[in-house]
Amino acid sequence: MPKVYCKNTGSVKEFNEGTSLLTIAKDFDFEKPYDLLAAKVNNVTQGLRYRVFNNKDVEFIDYRSYAGRSVYCRSLCFLLCKAVSDLWPKAKVVLRRPISKGWFCSIDMGGGPDMTEADIDAIRQRMQEIVNKNMPFRRHEVRTEDAIKLFSSMGCDDKVKLLKTSGDIYITYYTLGGTPDYYCDELVPGTGVLKVWSITPFHGGILLRVPDRHNPEQLAPFFDQPKTFDVFSETLSWNRIMKLDNVGDVNQSCLDGKATDLIKVAEALQEKKIVQIAEDIDRKHFSRDKVRLVLITGPSSSGKSTFCARLSVQLMACGLHPVSFSTDDYFVNRVDTPKLPDGSYDFDNFDTVDHTALQADLLRLLGGEEVEVPQYNFTTGIREYKGKKLRMEEGTVLLIEGIHALNPKLTDMVPEHEKYRIFINAITSISLDDHNCIPTSDNRLLRRIVRDYRSGAFSARETIANWPNVRRAEVKWIYPHQETADVMFNSTYLVEFAVLRSYAERILRSVPKNCPEYSEASRLLHFLHYFIPLPDKEIPATSLIRSFIG
Repeated sequence: MPKVYCKNTGSVKEFNEGTSLLTIAKDFDFEKPYDLLAAKVNNVTQGLRYRVFNNKDVEFIDYRSYAGRSVYCRSLCFLLCKAVSDLWPKAKVVLRRPISKGWFCSIDMGGGPDMTEADIDAIRQRMQEIVNKNMPFRRHEVRTEDAIKLFSSMGCDDKVKLLKTSGDIYITYYTLGGTPDYYCDELVPGTGVLKVWSITPFHGGILLRVPDRHNPEQLAPFFDQPKTFDVFSETLSWNRIMKLDNVGDVNQSCLDGKATDLIKVAEALQEKKIVQIAEDIDRKHFSRDKVRLVLITGPSSSGKSTFCARLSVQLMACGLHPVSFSTDDYFVNRVDTPKLPDGSYDFDNFDTVDHTALQADLLRLLGGEEVEVPQYNFTTGIREYKGKKLRMEEGTVLLIEGIHALNPKLTDMVPEHEKYRIFINAITSISLDDHNCIPTSDNRLLRRIVRDYRSGAFSARETIANWPNVRRAEVKWIYPHQETADVMFNSTYLVEFAVLRSYAERILRSVPKNCPEYSEASRLLHFLHYFIPLPDKEIPATSLIRSFIG
C-alpha cells in the first residue's frame, strides 16, 4: 500500500493503490477554511482526481495559493465556455487576458447580432445551473493525432494549430457535460466549488470576475483600467493584421521560415511607438506648459532601463538633450532599508528610496543649478558620490527611471504640467489558443529568471522563491499609479517566448525536484514546450529583449 506524506499535517498514512486525492484529503485532519482545489504531488500540481499508486508527498491547496487560483480561474473559464456553447452552439468565446481583477472575454455570436444584456443574463443563469448540478470535469488522455481530429471536427482551428506544433505524442483534454475543451493545466474536480464569480459587460465583451485572493468568499474589487485596455487592444490589432492570433500561428510562421520577418516587424513596432512618445514629449517641451521631467516606471523585468536608453536616442533625434538617472541611485544605505516581517530587506518599499534627497536634487536641477548625483554601490550597500554632475540647459529633458517614479510623493513639489509619465509593462497579447491566455506575470518571471541567472545574481530557485514578494510589492507600490500615466508602452515581443525557451529550459531544469520552487519550474517548463524554439542570432543588439538574454 502506498504511503502518503501530507505536508498540511506533517503526517503519513497508507492508502489502497489507485486512491484519489479527493478521498485522501478526507482522511487528513487539517484546517480547511476554503474548498480544496488541487494538490502538489511531489511538488507538481495535480487535480484532485489524480490517483496515487506509489509513495508520494502531497500538499493540498486552496484559492489562497497562486496554483489554486490558476486552477479555479481555468475551470471558471471552461464553465463560461460551456454555458455559451449550450446556449449558442455556433458562438465563439475568446479569453483575451486578465484585467481589472477579472478576465476579459470576447464573444462572437456566430454571425448574428451583438450580445445584449439579456444574452449576458442567459449566460449567467446557465452558468449557475451548471454549478448547482456540480457537474464533473472529466479528464481524457489520448493520442495527439486523435485530439487533433476531434477539435478539427469541431472547427477549433486554434487548438488544432497548437497541438500540431506542440510535439506531444499524447495530450490531455477535458469534457464538461459532454462538451470537450483543451486546457494547458489542471481543473477542479467539479463545478460545485465554483461558487464565487460574476459576469458583466466590458468593452464590447464581458468581464469574468473572480474571487479576491485574500478573501475567496468575495469577488475581487473591480478596478477600471481604460489605458491598459487601450494598449492591449492596440497590440491585439497588430496581431490580427499579421494573422497571428495564437501560439499555433506563430509556431507555423516560424516553421515556414518567417521568423526573421516576425522579429523585424516586432522591432519596428516597438521603435515606432518609442518615436511617437519622443515626438509627443518634444511637442510638450516647447509648448506653454514646457514638459521638462519624464518619469518612467513599470513592474520588475518590464524593460525600464532599456526603454529609457532607447527613448533618450529618439529624444536626441528630436533635437532635445536628455539626461537621466535612476531612483535606485537614491537608495538609503542598506542598514537603513525597511524590513519585511520575516526580517529580510524590503527593497521595493517606497522608503527604500531617500525621496527627500532625490526631490531636493531634482528641484535644484529644474532650477538651473549643477547637481552632483549619487551612484548606489550594490556591493557595499552604500550611496556614493563619485563626481557625476548634471545640469539642465536649454532643451534639456530630465528622465527619471525606477519603480517609484510615478508615485506622486516622489515629485509632489514639481508642478504637474512639467511632468510626463510613462508606464511600461509586458502586456502579453498572444494566447496559447482561444481558451488559454498567457498571464503577463509569466512573461516577466521568465525574463527575470534568465537575466538573474545570466548575471550571476540569483539561481532560478532563488528567483522563483522571491517572486511572490516581488508581485506583492508591485500590487502595493507600482500598479496603483499605472492609470495616471500619460502614455503606456507595451514591451512584449511577438516571438519572445520562442527566444526565451532556448535559455530558460536549461536554467529551469536546474531547480531541484525536492524543493517547493520545483512546482513553478515544472509549470513553466510545461508552458514553454508549446513554443518552437528560436535562436537569438536575428535579435538586434539594441533590442529590448537583449537586456534579459544578453
